[in-house]
Amino acid sequence: MNTELIGIIAMFAFTVAFAVPFGKYIAKVYGGGRTPLDPIFNPIEKLFFRISGIDEKAEMNWKQHLAALLTINFVWFLLGMLVLMNQGWLPLNPDGNPGQSADLAFNTSISFVVNCNLQHYSGESGLSYLSQLFLMFLHFVTAGTGMAAAAVLFMALRERTTDKLGNFYSLLLQSCTRILLPVSMVIAIILAFNGTPMTFDGKDTIINMQGDTVGVSTGPVAAFVAIKHVGTNGGGYYGANSAHPLENPNYLSNMVEMFGQLIVPMAMVFAFGFFLRRRKMAWMIFGVMTIGFLILTAPTIIWENGGNPAITAMGIDNSAGAMEGKEVRLGSTASAFWSIATTVISTGSVNSMHDSFTPLSGMTQMLAMMTNAFYGGVGAGMLNFFIFIILAVFISGLMVGRTPEFLGKKVEGREMKIAMIVALLHPLLILAGTALAAAFPEITSGTLNNPGFHGFSEMLYEYTSSSANNGSGFEGLGDNNPWWNISTGFVLILSRYIPIIGPIAIAGLMANKKYIPESAGTLRTDSGTFGVMILAVIFIITALSFFPALTLGPIAEYFSMH
Repeated sequence: MNTELIGIIAMFAFTVAFAVPFGKYIAKVYGGGRTPLDPIFNPIEKLFFRISGIDEKAEMNWKQHLAALLTINFVWFLLGMLVLMNQGWLPLNPDGNPGQSADLAFNTSISFVVNCNLQHYSGESGLSYLSQLFLMFLHFVTAGTGMAAAAVLFMALRERTTDKLGNFYSLLLQSCTRILLPVSMVIAIILAFNGTPMTFDGKDTIINMQGDTVGVSTGPVAAFVAIKHVGTNGGGYYGANSAHPLENPNYLSNMVEMFGQLIVPMAMVFAFGFFLRRRKMAWMIFGVMTIGFLILTAPTIIWENGGNPAITAMGIDNSAGAMEGKEVRLGSTASAFWSIATTVISTGSVNSMHDSFTPLSGMTQMLAMMTNAFYGGVGAGMLNFFIFIILAVFISGLMVGRTPEFLGKKVEGREMKIAMIVALLHPLLILAGTALAAAFPEITSGTLNNPGFHGFSEMLYEYTSSSANNGSGFEGLGDNNPWWNISTGFVLILSRYIPIIGPIAIAGLMANKKYIPESAGTLRTDSGTFGVMILAVIFIITALSFFPALTLGPIAEYFSMH
């Protein structure tokens, strides 16, 4: 355990140290500054805009940004449906995998377009190479969509009074080429050298330890896995995701993949500080996020290393921790750390089976997605946190008897209404979805591996993961049927686009307002006190919304085992 603990602490510290200069680089990219990669990507981007006919210098207001974002996302969704339903006869299908059903293709296409990657299929048998490549394309552009939306927020908050907030297509392309692509290439090379396949051959035939001849799916796995983490997508090439030995061969690849999913969300926080020239505020935001992350991570590691009492009662040695559903090559500590990192960040990839974790660890995984505010996905994490900043500013203003202000702009009724709609949508989608699933047992009972408290947790986790754009699951749930495919599909749509539309609308409205210079009476929003206020708002909203549901699921299961 000590070696594993040192490993994750060192990886986390290295990621934070790298995130600061990387955040400065991201701020330069969005701010139009010179970067070392300009000679490589300037010609590529100019060629793209020349071919597409898009004027990358045409400034957009916040409404035009949202129109462009929603339009291009809808086109990607239609293309995804076309490829997935027809992959059986399309090229690059050496294993002859059939096309997906309409409801599964709807769920898969929506899920990848919204950067969630909730997978109700197993990649090695459910997709052709063409489908995998198209989904890898979505890994890039949907992550770029979230980052472009965050860049619009940055621009709106930096300018004193304006309605010109850059060009969406330019921000999208820069996010993909200058930020996501270089990091993904480095990680893909490391994975390939550690044994992750990178080929277009069909299944490889091997003889296993029992002497049986079996076919093992290969493909362009290294490239797929790299961007799945760097873009906080999480959709695995294989059904077992990063618990599969070809996606995650060893402890080094495990550390590299964890770095990959942490680096951009962390760097976006520092990019916010560099872009707005408010580094102290960026450190305050990062501090709040890190405290929340550690509050969830530390007990999960302790619980998983303590073993499973039900296993101990059977007389089985539990000294290695609760190892059911975990990989021996990775261990319980690294698996527990990953489980919170992937749910906090909204990556959704797994290196162990979350369904097999002890009950309270399952609860912390769900809480990480229910708060949906600590680091978060690339771009989307900052948008979600911005909503909590607005709520904290408003509440703090009421407490001290002053008109709420943030960065020199008044926070008024319209902004608060939008913020409350976004904040309340998340628990509504999770709790309403779970309530409907529980209310119709004739539809869902056959899909539950565990009908008791854990079965309720499986349903709660599925809708929590969908609403948080996470994509991981308690895979005791048989989720490939019309009910789960369609219901979670609509949750995915609402939970992706309203939390993007809301913050951009607030930022756009604030950008049009008259700038108010800071004075002695201005509320300090870069102080530790304000950070505590934001943390309190996050925990109060989460506790009031989700404690009853958690009581019926993981908490009740915990007490049933003791």
